[in-house]
Amino acid sequence: MPYHVAFDSSGVLAGIMLREKIKEALKDAMRARESCRVATMRLILAAVKDRDIALRVEDVTELDDDTLILEILSKMVKQRHDSIKAYEEGGRLELAEQERLEIEIIGEFLPEQMSEQEIDAAARAAVQETGAESLKDMGGVMAVLKAKYAGTMDFGKASQVVKSLLS
Repeated sequence: MPYHVAFDSSGVLAGIMLREKIKEALKDAMRARESCRVATMRLILAAVKDRDIALRVEDVTELDDDTLILEILSKMVKQRHDSIKAYEEGGRLELAEQERLEIEIIGEFLPEQMSEQEIDAAARAAVQETGAESLKDMGGVMAVLKAKYAGTMDFGKASQVVKSLLS
């Protein structure tokens, strides 16, 4: 049974923290004996714990926990897309299917992703906001987009749009 996370209109989690929702989903998957789901939840929690340890060393305290977890989840989805491509090129279709299943499970904890049109509009607004005029200003534009749209925007696509706007 899929575990769905509720987000409000701005893409922020409604109610409890994302970390707690993931832990509850792990418990539910364990009770239901869904081995793939349990393994994926454990991967997510391990990645979060690794980030916690890294941040302890860096002594960063101003970052929001949910924002950090959304970044981790987005990165995990991207890694799995890369793996799918490699597995399909290598003829390992069963492994590619396993990665797709993990993407589906991880995606349940991400807010709805922005459409191509929304990414384009946001990129244009960020270019205007920063006053960017050339490719050397791209870093500032991307920083604005990452601050405003963490977890909801595909920054690979956004990067392409910004690059075309500044070229």
